[in-house]
Amino acid sequence: MKIILLQDEKKLGKKGDIVEVSEGYARNYIIPKKIGVEATAQNRNDLKLQKAHQEKLAKEQLDAAKALAAEIESKQVIVKMKAGEGGRTFGSISSKEIAAACKEQNGIELDKKKIQLQENLKSFGSYEVTVKLHPQVSAKLAVKVVEA
Repeated sequence: MKIILLQDEKKLGKKGDIVEVSEGYARNYIIPKKIGVEATAQNRNDLKLQKAHQEKLAKEQLDAAKALAAEIESKQVIVKMKAGEGGRTFGSISSKEIAAACKEQNGIELDKKKIQLQENLKSFGSYEVTVKLHPQVSAKLAVKVVEA
């Protein structure tokens, strides 16, 4: 009997796969536990439509990420930091502060977890920070740290 999996099953396959299983296994385990449904013509058609819809959504998300990356790369964020005598800085600039400054200055809301810093910025100057927007898209954000 052919079954369309509704969720990932360790020994059978991934969600959306069509697998061949014995009729007893399908009727007594897979269908009652809603792990899969019988692969009828209607269910196969529904699966095709779902996959097409998911591909369309993924493409839209990728296009949106590319547009946001282009916008981010054209902007600069200025972050102010306190300094003591001799130009020594107090503390450091973290991804949270960069995200807040980006929202305040440019109106672009970034998730602090998507901003990738090798280490916190501890001195004045200009830096390029990588922002991971999508698994396939990342952007470079220009960050300038100045004295408050």
